[in-house]
Amino acid sequence: MGKKGFGSKADGGMRRKLPKNWQLLVIFALPFLYYVLFHYVPMYGIVIAFEKYSARKGVFGSSWVGFKYFQKFLGDPYFYKLVRNTLMLNLMTLIFGFPMPILFALLLNEIPNERYKRFVQTVSYMPHFISAVVLCGMVVKFCEVKGLINDIVEALGGTRVGFLQDPKYFRTIFVLQHIWKSMGWNAIIYIAALMNVSPELYESADIEGANRLQKIYHITLPCIAPTIITMLILRIGNLMNLGHEYVMLLYNPMLYETADIISTYVYRRGLISGEYSYATAVGLVNSLVSLLLVTSANALSRRLTETSLW
Repeated sequence: MGKKGFGSKADGGMRRKLPKNWQLLVIFALPFLYYVLFHYVPMYGIVIAFEKYSARKGVFGSSWVGFKYFQKFLGDPYFYKLVRNTLMLNLMTLIFGFPMPILFALLLNEIPNERYKRFVQTVSYMPHFISAVVLCGMVVKFCEVKGLINDIVEALGGTRVGFLQDPKYFRTIFVLQHIWKSMGWNAIIYIAALMNVSPELYESADIEGANRLQKIYHITLPCIAPTIITMLILRIGNLMNLGHEYVMLLYNPMLYETADIISTYVYRRGLISGEYSYATAVGLVNSLVSLLLVTSANALSRRLTETSLW
């Protein structure tokens, strides 16, 4: 019996099935074309990181300079501050922001009143639909010297502070606005995972006399652990890129000491100063670090928990 190939009966059967399922093909084609056109096709542009790019000469007509701009960035004294700010800001967001949707989902799961639970969940993810410009505008207004937060501080006996004029407050403000915007929306996937936990496990725990905390620790968390690990790996992959648009909308030159990160530096040097080759080289370094992080996190997770993305 010969091997099945592209001319085999199985292949012919697939060709007959494809026209019958054209609706699925159309649904698949839309995201496929999006990623091809806006993520893969533009990748040829990374070539300008190795060139002295000239818009007049184009990508393939500009002179080749090799690793000149990578060396320039790595030798820049500002490099260490950018890396420090990027890691600090995103690590704080990961440490304080990642567990919040999980805790929120666990708390919602303990509410017996379904109508109240749905109301709280709906209100919690509404900030996700507020645009970045509007949300950051609200944060700026709240943090003004005459804003709401300072009104509360003064009412409690404190003195008014310019929160967005002092670098030491920026990271806290950024992390809090990130939690406010994303907690309810990110909790949806954990709420869905909780719905798949078998009620029989909780019934058995009730018979054994377990309290709520014991059931959460010994039943709920182990059951949703694969979901948590998968989301953590994806989050680590975005560790170098998360929230740069919010940083740009919130920061100002007085906050560069703690707020200036690699993504905002690329924006200023590339789009504002017109140093396209240098900005591309910096962005490529950032992307390579992100790839290293997600690959390492996936390998570590596969070794320790047997759960991984690939």
